[in-house]
Amino acid sequence: MAQKIQTHRDLEVYQRAFSAAMAIFDLSKQFSKEESYSLTDQIRRSSRSVCANLAEAWRKRRYEKAFISKLSDAESEAAETQVWLEFAVKCSYLDRETAADLYLIYDGILATFVGMINHHHAWVLPGKKQGNHPLTPSPVHPFNLSLNKSLLNK
Repeated sequence: MAQKIQTHRDLEVYQRAFSAAMAIFDLSKQFSKEESYSLTDQIRRSSRSVCANLAEAWRKRRYEKAFISKLSDAESEAAETQVWLEFAVKCSYLDRETAADLYLIYDGILATFVGMINHHHAWVLPGKKQGNHPLTPSPVHPFNLSLNKSLLNK
């Protein structure tokens, strides 16, 4: 039996995208320093944005058009990351095999997004009565921290 998805972090596609973004971060540490504000910044930003847009899409599941729009944004960022991978190879910052592995991971991520967009009705939450919020905050926090209430009193 499949485990219930409670947050975007439970989505297998999110986990793949997050792992790929972290791999890109680690690999990009070796890029030329003159690329710090161009290729390095762009590939890190786009790979992270895949995850961020997916998280936003997940929280907007009650609004069909917003959900599809955010998934489309995530799809675009994944494709952009593939372009930056190509540049990283052409500029000799990444070897072809490493980049090809990441490119294929993003191909899978893109395929998942296309499937989610094409079958959005399976993901969008059913309508609720006005005034009832269908989403409740997740009890699962990625850092397993409790709120420091002293921060609120500043």
